[in-house]
Amino acid sequence: MATDDAGFDADAWAAELEEHRERKDEFFADHSQSPIPEDDRETFEGLTYYDPDPTYRVPARIEPVDGEATIELEMTQGEPRQYERVARLGFDLAGEERDLYAYRQAGQQESDDGAATTLFVPFRDGTTGDTTYGAGRYMEFEVEGDLAEADELPLDFNLAYHPFCVYNEAFACPLAPPENALDVPIEAGERLARSV
Repeated sequence: MATDDAGFDADAWAAELEEHRERKDEFFADHSQSPIPEDDRETFEGLTYYDPDPTYRVPARIEPVDGEATIELEMTQGEPRQYERVARLGFDLAGEERDLYAYRQAGQQESDDGAATTLFVPFRDGTTGDTTYGAGRYMEFEVEGDLAEADELPLDFNLAYHPFCVYNEAFACPLAPPENALDVPIEAGERLARSV
């Protein structure tokens, strides 16, 4: 597990995660680009999350996808959009080997100046449509330098988040594709508000 990584400090990790969540709540409550409709921001009390759980932070092997393998992702509204498979992330979770694909929007150029590559990972799991949004959740990770030379990254499901269309139907969001469906519940990251 990634919790055994040399130098991993679970307390510092949990504190950083909580700070990240607080900053996101502030953005949603106050920022002009918040997905929360302006009339609802005064009553917005913050997003709902699973408790931080370092067992959902796992090392993932990065296997770049050769060529321009594209996939059409359905959207919550409007026409489907083309995305490129950038890498396959292989990891062990709940005692089994699993994988997820990472994407970028088709036509988006990979940086050739050594800048970080952003990996977009939409996924579904056993909580989808129950305690999390029915169209799936997202993760994003940055890989420094040349993706082809990258080896591993910490895949942290505690950073999983809902797309903006959960909060405002004016947004069009990609649906997590069937190839990124996990057959286990991922009780980490953002969740739907608990019913009262």
